[in-house]
Amino acid sequence: MLANVTDSLPYFATSHPLVLAHRGFSLTGLENTMAAFRAAVDLGCTHVETDAQATADGVVLLFHDSTLDRVTGSSGKISALPARVVARARIGGSQAIPTLEELASKLPDVRINLDVKEWNSVAPVAGLIERLGLHDRVLVASFSDRRRRAVQKRLSRPVAGSAGVVGNALFVLLAPVVPQRFRASVMARLLPGVDALQIPERFGPVRTATRGLVHRAHSCNLQVHVWTVNEPVVMHALLDLGFDGIVTDRADLLMDVLRERGSRKR
Repeated sequence: MLANVTDSLPYFATSHPLVLAHRGFSLTGLENTMAAFRAAVDLGCTHVETDAQATADGVVLLFHDSTLDRVTGSSGKISALPARVVARARIGGSQAIPTLEELASKLPDVRINLDVKEWNSVAPVAGLIERLGLHDRVLVASFSDRRRRAVQKRLSRPVAGSAGVVGNALFVLLAPVVPQRFRASVMARLLPGVDALQIPERFGPVRTATRGLVHRAHSCNLQVHVWTVNEPVVMHALLDLGFDGIVTDRADLLMDVLRERGSRKR
């Protein structure tokens, strides 16, 4: 059973399970580029997972790291650089770093799972969601629950949100021991603004992606997405357990899995 959040939040009101293309789709390392996002859409993905970093002058870029060094030929901390300087960097030596506005405008039907990486990104991200009217197209995520909530509090109407590290831990630890009749109300108070849990398949030796977790989350009107899963056999196993979405680098393989299962049609 899918969580009832699909009834009230347009972000979720699409084909299920969700294929969340992790930093788009690229087999050649061009993560978080317009080429990767277009490739994901060409595969049939309705959702992409990406990361928000803001420049010193408040431009919201889609880039995972806080510095340019790992995937570009440039260096420097993004939050300390103006957008005009960052614009010279090239991912993989060829691709410009896209902005959130560019993705939203050039791929107007795609829905965006947006991981807000730094505190300096909070106000620019919220401002852009407001200006472009992206409320129905964005899920705000962050490892920091406070940072995610800070974005949501700046918005004029609700956007989907996912729990951070503390929020996920609270649910995993407390949901099994709270009586079922009180569970939804208790979790709603503990996890304000949360509509989805986004978790790894395992946390060290502990398996976190279980059928029990899905059942408890759905009883609290929450979806559950697992990251980052690239093996078809694991994809099948998670879908068998009822998970609502999978974050993957191999959107091509996950789309094949869903077609095989009859969950998607071309």
